[in-house]
Amino acid sequence: MTGRLAILGAGESGTGAARLGKRKDWDVFVSDLGAIGESHREVLEREEIAFEQEQHTADQILNADLIVKSPGIPDSAPLVMEAREKGIPVISEIEFASRYSKAHITAITGSNGKTTTTSLTGAVLKQAGLDVEVGGNIGRSFANILLDRDPEYVVLELSSFQLDGMLDFRPRIAMLLNITPDHLDRYEYSLDLYAASKMSIAANQTEADHFIYCAEDPITSAKVAAALSEKNLHARLHPFGFESGLAPNQAAWLAEDQLHIDINTTPSSTQPFSMSIYELALQGKHNLYNSMAAGIAGRILDIKQDDIRNAMTDFRALEHRLQSLGEVQKIEFIN
Repeated sequence: MTGRLAILGAGESGTGAARLGKRKDWDVFVSDLGAIGESHREVLEREEIAFEQEQHTADQILNADLIVKSPGIPDSAPLVMEAREKGIPVISEIEFASRYSKAHITAITGSNGKTTTTSLTGAVLKQAGLDVEVGGNIGRSFANILLDRDPEYVVLELSSFQLDGMLDFRPRIAMLLNITPDHLDRYEYSLDLYAASKMSIAANQTEADHFIYCAEDPITSAKVAAALSEKNLHARLHPFGFESGLAPNQAAWLAEDQLHIDINTTPSSTQPFSMSIYELALQGKHNLYNSMAAGIAGRILDIKQDDIRNAMTDFRALEHRLQSLGEVQKIEFIN
């Protein structure tokens, strides 16, 4: 499908979607209610993509066949609501880009920990020598990645705002790390609406796909149970948590200071994986959860145990994340 494509917002995702749209023969128009940053404006000018800034011209937008909106623009925005009333599909940049990719996608969301887990999962795949790119809510947008090439594997961090614009997006591996009250002003101050946005990461998955989630997170577990009861969750489940026996077919747990992973998915991955938690580059309770999720993804992809272990041992913590500075009189200091 091609036609007239309107892009709302000219940041990383909007500019990437505009460039990808033009390469796929769409008639592209970009509109930003604020001032477009110099670097993005130069890209649009260089590639001769029509744009406007500090305004939204409704006539130029509502004649589109498809609208891609920035994650920062809420569904309640008048222009978005008017477009949908006219029957114009309004989607996210991730949804748009996925239509032009054959990559095996691992998508990761959660109120906390998704950036670290996304980066660590990417490191596991890179350690194994796989053709992988990491992006989404960190680094480059999915659309910008596809401007260079369509890699075999893509690992994406996704915010709830990005998930709100999904229609057909189907990650082969989806992770939901946790759900805590966040951004509720965007969801009518309803935790249920926010949780539904997070759960939508698995909405289009099939029995051939995989859904990794924290069984010790009460809200996440409740939403998974409800989705199973309503038969809205079809992927193979891989719950994780510190204690064993939290859920059927639990894929990761701790025992005697050892991280254990056992997914038993393919003949070559039936051997359980384990490593000392003290070997992990990322320390702390939250990072143990992150390591579990990334390790499960590695085993689903049948990555060798040594590659998973090396990636988790050598991984460098991201800047501006929590880092242990050491202990003084049994008190741990965190930067």
